[in-house]
Amino acid sequence: MNVKNTVMLSDEDLRYAEELVEDGRFASVSDVVSAGLARIRMLDRGSDDPLAGMADEIRRRARLPEDQRIPWDGQAMAEKLKERLAERFKKEAPDAVHDHAASARRSRSLSDR
Repeated sequence: MNVKNTVMLSDEDLRYAEELVEDGRFASVSDVVSAGLARIRMLDRGSDDPLAGMADEIRRRARLPEDQRIPWDGQAMAEKLKERLAERFKKEAPDAVHDHAASARRSRSLSDR
């Protein structure tokens, strides 16, 4: 149920809300206000919402000095992920790994002709 109400906004807030509407991010100023309230609700739930907790942790880590940040090696992470997926796939369907490899070899040999 929607209820009509009057809300007072500062000139700056109104201009910003209207820009968001003009940019197509929201359909109306009312939708901008509703989104703001939804965000506040999410923040209030904070500890119950795992995504909000993750966002808070990312923001906290982003504020750390460079020498205190956790190093990131994308290549090493990709290799670990590939290894884990291969292990898991073998455990769940060991025959499928062999069948898939044989099928891939057959496909290549047919396309080579």
